Amino acid sequence: MLVVDDQQLVRAGFTLIINGEPGMAVIGEARDGLEAIDLARKRAPDVVLLDIRMPGMDGLTAARTIIEQTDCRVLLLTTFDADEYIFEGLRAGASGFLLKDLPPEQLCWAVRSIAAGNALIDPAVTRRLILRFAAAARATGETPAPLKELTARELDVLRLLARGRSNAEISQELVVEESTVKSHVGRILMKLGLRDRVQAVVLAYECGFITPDLLGR
Repeated sequence: MLVVDDQQLVRAGFTLIINGEPGMAVIGEARDGLEAIDLARKRAPDVVLLDIRMPGMDGLTAARTIIEQTDCRVLLLTTFDADEYIFEGLRAGASGFLLKDLPPEQLCWAVRSIAAGNALIDPAVTRRLILRFAAAARATGETPAPLKELTARELDVLRLLARGRSNAEISQELVVEESTVKSHVGRILMKLGLRDRVQAVVLAYECGFITPDLLGR
């Protein structure tokens, strides 16, 4: 894992937490986006833990380059939860977005989850995504054009994904095997040309597939 933050004490804290977990290790630290890109290319970590606001090249710019040029997965961390950072980070292809005030055990769980190929967004961020995109969407009763290739069941799965459900929760709600849900998710990503679940969720919001009436369900 690669830890990127302009503050040495913050890097040291993250490194101490990660190195204290079985099966996890920090293989490099960087102070800014340029160093992060260089180390990501040279050391090929599974996950890059990347701060957004840094002097010189910021985390969002670095994230785009790392995602485009390497197989590393990016987990964004910041004390700033302004919408523009959230949306730009997710559009850049980051696999997760968490706020820095999360407990150490949650950080370790997030890193393991992303290293395993999953994607995640802080629950508070998920709700804001819905509010931001759904407020501007006009429900027409028709399937949005970008989603026309999806089957009815795949649309059901996407709807539940956008509401923050895990594969296990989706399998229970749709009364199907969890392996079936994984297959549906895989086909959704393939048909839409997306990298992971986070990008699928963002697309669902942006095209108006999720509407305000889903917020409380």
